[in-house]
Amino acid sequence: MAIQKSGRLQFQDLFDVVGVGAFTADFANAATGSGTFAVLQFTVPGAALGDFVLVGAGIDVIDAALVGSVTIADKVDVVLLNNSAGAIDLASQKLRVVVLRLNPHYDIV
Repeated sequence: MAIQKSGRLQFQDLFDVVGVGAFTADFANAATGSGTFAVLQFTVPGAALGDFVLVGAGIDVIDAALVGSVTIADKVDVVLLNNSAGAIDLASQKLRVVVLRLNPHYDIV
């Protein structure tokens, strides 16, 4: 299904910012092989299921991926997914988390 809108929109027109935060995260040696993962949970007041989560890492995450999602009201899970064959032991770092909600004007799908 394609959605077409006339005119051009900026990113900030599509979303409302629900919350922004910086958190200290220490995944330690939690992800120990390909396909394994570790999860940390953070409080972001106002976050709701269906919101979009952007995660910015404070260090190189090597061959891992950091993914954020709202799992329950006011809580964001950040998942470290190990894509390497070995263990990943990241140093303690500052994560920046932004929670966005689609502007109701564009919530047509």
